[in-house]
Amino acid sequence: METFTVRDLRERTGELIRGAEAGKLSVITKHGTPVFVAVPFDDVMLKEGVTVALAVHLFDEERISLSRAARMAGRSVSEMIDLLGLYDIPVIRTTADELERELADFD
Repeated sequence: METFTVRDLRERTGELIRGAEAGKLSVITKHGTPVFVAVPFDDVMLKEGVTVALAVHLFDEERISLSRAARMAGRSVSEMIDLLGLYDIPVIRTTADELERELADFD
């Protein structure tokens, strides 16, 4: 998630737009206080609405937990897992090293 100041909007508009096109959230601040969030206009937004899209993006950027995303989206955790699956967003993010350590515990 990128942060822009109101002043940045005049000078870095292209950067804000490129980030949105890449699916990234941005926060715009005024005097250090958040004023608004720029949420990418994508399939999630079109099909699910702003609140759900924000929850999905925040979860995908690992800013909030699965349960928090579900509450924010007004869904149960299992419904949220299904929704994330529709958009190919992994719920469990384990590195290869972590997976190897966990599998070694079974030996």
